[in-house]
Amino acid sequence: MKPIDRRRMLKQMGITALISSGSLRAYATNFKMPTSPAEALSILTQGNERFRSKRLSSLQEDLEILRNNTLEQQKPFAAILSCADSRVPVELVFDQTIGHLFVVRVAGNLATPATIASLEYGAAVLGVKVLLVVGHRNCGAVQATMGAKAAPGQISSLYQYIHPALKAGGMDLNLASRENAKYQIELMRASSPLLASLVKDGKLSLHAAYYDVGSGAVEIIG
Repeated sequence: MKPIDRRRMLKQMGITALISSGSLRAYATNFKMPTSPAEALSILTQGNERFRSKRLSSLQEDLEILRNNTLEQQKPFAAILSCADSRVPVELVFDQTIGHLFVVRVAGNLATPATIASLEYGAAVLGVKVLLVVGHRNCGAVQATMGAKAAPGQISSLYQYIHPALKAGGMDLNLASRENAKYQIELMRASSPLLASLVKDGKLSLHAAYYDVGSGAVEIIG
C-alpha cells in the first residue's frame, strides 16, 4: 500500500470512529448554538466584527469534519435573505461556517412568496432564532428599478417588488437600498402569519440590515 493511501485510510477511519462514537460535533467545533433570538443576533454581529477586522475564525474549521457533521441534518441558528450580488458573501460577512446559516439569495433581496416560503421553512422546521433581510450599498437591482429602463429577459419583473421602497428612499441609491431592506422585512412580517406567530412567542426575531461593501460593516436598521 502506498504511504499516501495509508494516510488517507487512517484519516477516514478516524472520522468514522468519531461519527460512531457521537463525539464528532465536539471535535469539529466549539460553537455553541444560541438559545434566544437576541443571542443569535449577537453571534452574527460579533462575526461581522471579525470579518471587518480580518480575524475570521470560520475558515479554520476542518471542512471534511464539518461536511460529515452536517451530512444527515442541518441545524442553522439564523436565516438570511440577501441580494444575489457577488459582493455579498453572506457566510464570510458574518464569519460563519458550514451548517450555521440558512441563506436565501435573490437580486434585490426580495420578499416574494417563494423566498418567504423558504424562510418559513428555516424558522418553523429548522428552528432558526433570527432572520435578517440584508440590503447593500450600490445594489444593482435597486438602481435598475430607479431607472425603470427596459431590460432583457425577465429582469424588469423585479421592479414591482422594489418600487414601493423608492417612495421613502427617493433617488438616493444607497438610501433607497436601505429602505428596500426595511420594506422587504415589513412585507414579510405582514404577509406571514407563521413568522408573526413565532415572533409573538419570542422564538424568532426579524430585522432589516444594511451591508456596506466598502467597509464590510453590517448595520441593523430595522
